[in-house]
Amino acid sequence: MGIDSRERNIVKAPTIKTLIVEDNFPCRVLLQTFLARYGECHIAVNGKEAVEAFRLALDNESPYVLICMDILMPEMDGIEAVRQVRAQEKQRGILSTDSVKIIMTTAAEDLKEVIQSFRALCDAYLLKPVDPVELLRDLKSFGLLR
Repeated sequence: MGIDSRERNIVKAPTIKTLIVEDNFPCRVLLQTFLARYGECHIAVNGKEAVEAFRLALDNESPYVLICMDILMPEMDGIEAVRQVRAQEKQRGILSTDSVKIIMTTAAEDLKEVIQSFRALCDAYLLKPVDPVELLRDLKSFGLLR
């Protein structure tokens, strides 16, 4: 059987496996609603859950491509979670060019948090409520979308 000409012209969109780390329900829903159109989305409600989810994804050879990480959360904040994610990548020999892209999100406009986030090796920083246009811009700049 041949391939229908309509099937040949379908271009498969890239999928982005995303981990949304957010303890605030409305913010979590906003991110999930926007990002679900680009691929699979998983949820963690604190940094501790995020680090474990990241490890499990690596163990299952199905790593996350993107993490949206809140900064202020219970149990483990986002900055410490990013440090631990980057430590796991380093331990497994994952080069920075192949590492997960991490966007930090927060309602606070504290410059100290921004500096700490980049020192923890995040890739971008967005203020809440997250503007979908800015998020889309970051996804494109990372090469995750065209």
